[in-house]
Amino acid sequence: MSQFLGDPSRDYVILGEGNTSARIDDETFFVKASGTRLGGIQRQGFVAVRNAPVLEMLDAGELSDQEIDERLMAARVDQRGPVKPSVETLFHAWLLTQPGISFIGHTHPTAVNSIMCSRGWRDVIQGRIFPDEIVYCGVAPAYLEYTDPGCALARAIRKTVEEYRDRQGVCPKVVLMQNHGLIALGATPGEVQDITQMWVKVARVLAGTQAFGGPHFFSEENVARLHSRPDEEYRRRVARAEGR
Repeated sequence: MSQFLGDPSRDYVILGEGNTSARIDDETFFVKASGTRLGGIQRQGFVAVRNAPVLEMLDAGELSDQEIDERLMAARVDQRGPVKPSVETLFHAWLLTQPGISFIGHTHPTAVNSIMCSRGWRDVIQGRIFPDEIVYCGVAPAYLEYTDPGCALARAIRKTVEEYRDRQGVCPKVVLMQNHGLIALGATPGEVQDITQMWVKVARVLAGTQAFGGPHFFSEENVARLHSRPDEEYRRRVARAEGR
């Protein structure tokens, strides 16, 4: 999954951008080490982290950058060596506690950030535009304004996702961050890859519609129907079963 998302030909990340994580069990997870390049990442490029001490940071009040670094290093399962968890480990830790979420891919696709770095991003992402977007990415993405990475971003994501779950009754599959990028949440590595690929396509189509008057969004009734159609639910099950 990490090498797939980090493949330079896909233009999802370059250099040390992005990070990924995977649940090990209810108490621990793997997350990409800070600065490691996703495209060629190997086992040593990941850090096993204990969930509880990272989650405690979200309710610990204001923490300095140094305190965050020290706590992240202390949360490592293996205390030997200098390998440091990404500062975005905080939002990975919380998102991996959500029902059905075992893998996360955070990327900075050029196509997505062309929208999320624009002044009109909020209007552009308000509607759904084709059926497979709904099949793979759900009825809507969650989204939030730019927030400083670290504790502040993790807390903002927690608030955004909790509000989304209150409205929709499910966890989002996509979280979009202004001036930052995309988070894909899945039960399998393949699902994270599929969600990322599909939302990058969504971003490209949205950009393309600007040449012809802007996007034509589905009605809420269209979205609800597409999401509940038996044939589309079957396709979702097939996609999950094929999760690599």
